[in-house]
Amino acid sequence: MSLPDYSWLAWTLIVVSTYLTGVSKGGFAGGFGTLSVPLMALAIGPVEAAGLLLPLLLVMDAFTVKAWWGHHDRAEVRRVLPGLAIGVVIGTLLIGRLDEDGVRLLLGVISLLFAAYMLLKPSAGRPLSTRWALPAGVGCGFTSFLAHAGAPPLNLYLVPRRLSKQAFIATSAILFAAVNLMKLPPYLWLGEINLTSAGASLVLVPVAWAGVRSGLWLQHRVSERLFYRLVILAMAIVGVQLLVRALG
Repeated sequence: MSLPDYSWLAWTLIVVSTYLTGVSKGGFAGGFGTLSVPLMALAIGPVEAAGLLLPLLLVMDAFTVKAWWGHHDRAEVRRVLPGLAIGVVIGTLLIGRLDEDGVRLLLGVISLLFAAYMLLKPSAGRPLSTRWALPAGVGCGFTSFLAHAGAPPLNLYLVPRRLSKQAFIATSAILFAAVNLMKLPPYLWLGEINLTSAGASLVLVPVAWAGVRSGLWLQHRVSERLFYRLVILAMAIVGVQLLVRALG
């Protein structure tokens, strides 16, 4: 099992992305994980980045589900799960028709939409009907399949549902673990996960673990408001960079 021959810049972005994803998985500033693949895609192929990150996400999911199990809203999980499966199927059918610039373009749009969502989220205070669970699940499954970026469509549904903080984090953790498991067979089938990417993922497991532990620790000690502002700025910058690379 060999490691990919990445530049020092690529490895730096990969390590930072992995750590930030772990922080997000730990329940602190949950949308920050959406930054990971777009950030990696500045240095390596976006599909390659997604394949490298998925095994790490599964490891992080094991930590977070264990930490938050029992606090989730079972009814919300049941409502969203079917949509996740549909979204993953759509992503599987579409991914082979896009070249790397096409994926970068989608990631850039997702990044900018997410930044806009983060700015507008405080106004989303009115509870949504449960009928939006299915389309939210489809959107989450699709964007998660392309770029592990399922947080915006899922949060657009869950945040206005006014769950308690613990229930929100736990429900999100269960749903993201479920969608990541759904993605594993098509990722293997499409060749997005291979021996080389698996070697890199294995090396990064301690970074992922440290990120999850940091997220659990930070959740009670640091203002999420400031952190979210940094998320918005970072997502906007990365989104513009990806669009420039895709269209340049």
